Amino acid sequence: MTALPVCLYCMTQAVALLIAANGAPVLVNKILGKRWAWPVDNKLKLRDGHRLFGNTKTWRGLCSAILTTTLIAILSGIEPLTGALFGALAMAGDMLASFIKRRMGRVESSRARGLDTVPESLLPIWLLKEPLALSLIDIMLIVALFFLIEELISPVLYRLHIRKRPY
Repeated sequence: MTALPVCLYCMTQAVALLIAANGAPVLVNKILGKRWAWPVDNKLKLRDGHRLFGNTKTWRGLCSAILTTTLIAILSGIEPLTGALFGALAMAGDMLASFIKRRMGRVESSRARGLDTVPESLLPIWLLKEPLALSLIDIMLIVALFFLIEELISPVLYRLHIRKRPY
């Protein structure tokens, strides 16, 4: 039997970037409240009567994710541009999930297991797999691990009054 080719160090870096990208907007929201929380979609409604993304997808959150992932990348020895792209792609995946949920008629910040974590984790690690030195197995494990982290940590953050919802 042969060992699976995984890079634990590479996976740890990618998970740290995912946590940074998704945690930064939550922490900035906790600290600043509604100050400078301009929606990315500028309150645009589509033909279905629902917003493009919703109020929770803000320029402040997008910028905080990009800045934080850039900083974590630098501290981890990853190119700053890779860190910035990672944050932007994670938020693009998050906005894609919000877009899909709005088209499904779901309210803002509603729970959609899998859809809430897979696009925002898969998009950056798939598109940046070469600079992050990730294999296909690494990518699958990271997506699964990120899903588990979100499932286990979100209720704790809710109880600590950091998140507004337990998911």
